[in-house]
Amino acid sequence: MSRLFSPLTLRGTTMRNRVWVSPMCQYSSRDGHPTDWHLVHVGAFARGGAGLVMSEATAVVPEGRISPLDAGIWNDEQAADYERITAFVREQGAVSGIQLAHAGRKASTRAPWLGRGSG
Repeated sequence: MSRLFSPLTLRGTTMRNRVWVSPMCQYSSRDGHPTDWHLVHVGAFARGGAGLVMSEATAVVPEGRISPLDAGIWNDEQAADYERITAFVREQGAVSGIQLAHAGRKASTRAPWLGRGSG
């Protein structure tokens, strides 16, 4: 069997395989809260058999978001929203990950389809 489809354990966490889904900017959050879009998007990869599914770049402060539509994890309510997504990913047999982010001086720009500039 290919190593791609064999389990991998890193620091006590075992992924069912080495198929990993990289984080993708979804520009679908509301006030930094992940939505049902995130549940379906991330959940589909977990259900499809990926071993690790990474959530999009998630800002640690509101001023650090790439755009105002990006996800955040700077308060307990947002963390609670992620619990639902993480639980579903786990139920599908995958491991959930998150990419913490701060966009620096380029933060808070508009979503790409809304044109350039700050939002």
